[in-house]
Amino acid sequence: MKRKSTLGVTALGAVLALGLSACGGGGTPATSQSGSAAPDGGGAKPEFNAALTQVFNPSDKKGGILKFANAGDWDSLDPADTYYGYSWDFVRLYGRSLVMFKPAPGKDSSQLIPDLAESLGEPSDDAKTWTYKIREGVKFEDGTPITSKDVKYGVLRSLDKEVFPDGYTYFNDTLDLPKGYKGPYKSKGVNTDSAIETPDDRTIVFHLKQAYSGFDYFAQLPATIPVPEAKDTGAKYQEHIISSGPYKFDKNEIGKGFNLVRNENWDPATDPNRKALPDGYEVTVNVNADDIDNRLLSGDLHVDIAGTGAQPATLGRVLTDPTLKAGTDNPTITRLWYTSVNGNVAPLDNIDCRKAVQYAADKVAYQTAYGGEFSGGQIATSLLPPGIPGHKDINPYPSGSDGHGDPAKAKEHLTACGQPNGFETNIAYRAERPKEKAAAEALQQALGKVGIKLTLKPFPQADYFALYAGKPGYAKDNKLGLVVNGWGADWPDGYGFLQQIVDSRVIRDTGGSSNVSVRIPDVNKLLDQASLETDTAKREEIWGQIDQMVMDNAFVLPGLWAKSLLIRGKGVTNVYYSDAFGMYDYLNMGLE
Repeated sequence: MKRKSTLGVTALGAVLALGLSACGGGGTPATSQSGSAAPDGGGAKPEFNAALTQVFNPSDKKGGILKFANAGDWDSLDPADTYYGYSWDFVRLYGRSLVMFKPAPGKDSSQLIPDLAESLGEPSDDAKTWTYKIREGVKFEDGTPITSKDVKYGVLRSLDKEVFPDGYTYFNDTLDLPKGYKGPYKSKGVNTDSAIETPDDRTIVFHLKQAYSGFDYFAQLPATIPVPEAKDTGAKYQEHIISSGPYKFDKNEIGKGFNLVRNENWDPATDPNRKALPDGYEVTVNVNADDIDNRLLSGDLHVDIAGTGAQPATLGRVLTDPTLKAGTDNPTITRLWYTSVNGNVAPLDNIDCRKAVQYAADKVAYQTAYGGEFSGGQIATSLLPPGIPGHKDINPYPSGSDGHGDPAKAKEHLTACGQPNGFETNIAYRAERPKEKAAAEALQQALGKVGIKLTLKPFPQADYFALYAGKPGYAKDNKLGLVVNGWGADWPDGYGFLQQIVDSRVIRDTGGSSNVSVRIPDVNKLLDQASLETDTAKREEIWGQIDQMVMDNAFVLPGLWAKSLLIRGKGVTNVYYSDAFGMYDYLNMGLE
């Protein structure tokens, strides 16, 4: 699943059109192939890639409990404080944002449709004002009517990046907020009508600092999920979110798991997007990743919620067994697996030391760490995946003739940066992710050959960006010179992919930034230039220039343009891959 400048009215109109055109024709999900009963008793015949472009095992049957597991923990269940793609996918079960991506397979999922709002936003002529009308009859789990003021409050509280460090900053950067406004906790009682007005209980009006005709992309963010101010408990709100969706929290033990049950005050007449088929959800966290794969294959678990695919230990077993392989899907994702090269940590503040890292890296070993070409992805030579407009085929740091690195070039740059014998630094990765550990180990071995000694530093997934890798002071003090990372587009455009990982203005001392290494003023200027460019071709050219500039400065070591091998849970209905989320769509799954 980001910052500071915004696209001009015509420019963002083109971005919005991109998202809408991606839905293709039709719009009604196709059914799965007919066939004999599945070996597990299901009604659809398993086939490899059967859920990539159509709904596998379609059904409207209600009942049962869907079981999900997460190898780590959530960054937060609070809509104001979450930035993992799986969380944005799952949050729609207990929260309704103004707008949402269409729950449909493949490219159809890139279409924006109204959710809590009756329609997509109505812009003013200059696209600096956006108006939404909330549906009639929508209620919170306690039966209280949802009003425009609840949506406004939800957005305003999300602005506080000290209380909610993991959230994005789109609204901070684009709304016409009073000077110095820091959210409803620290700026209590400040009039914010300059940014958001609520002229009546069903109308909400957003006022922007400059024209932005793609604001509907912001309106689909979890921060527009309504929050009743009287029930807000700040950082503790994640312990019991007040539901506006078809399910509510029954039990929530932070660090262990939670259960969702039906919300009796959700009215399906107000919600054309959700089937609400299961009776509930059982979610466990901090489960060993390999155990998750084994439980999926045995039928003891329905969904690996992280959505990043089977672990390397599972691949051989699945790919050599036709029956097991038939229960999987192998999508190509607009995601980059990469390693940030932190110029805040000496001697990586020297560009030649950063270039030495680039040349020393073994890209084949990096690919192997993620499962190989089939399930890991294509070796990347820059940031932008081929599926993102603006991508160019560039390779400023060839990894030797065999892809295993170029030690001679690495040593040349080590000499140039005054470290002819190498240097020591630390490499961070998410402790619950075996693929990231394997990537860190691959880099440790490859860089060690030229004298760069890496010490592995695992950190918990939930706070990886908020407290460790994404907190500049901590990263510098603890010499996190390399940070294993991954990034998927917030929406299918150069801005939606690049902005939150290359704009240095998103970096904040409080932590939580997705950009942990790129500090290039000229990149910020190019982002601002793109925001005003109305010509699509010229704007996409700028995305390519930004990619080239970041690579030339060696702040990012690209690993793979991602693929994954997703395991379909046994007995699960309505399974399909969503391009919008880069994983299965969790919204309308059910059980046979």
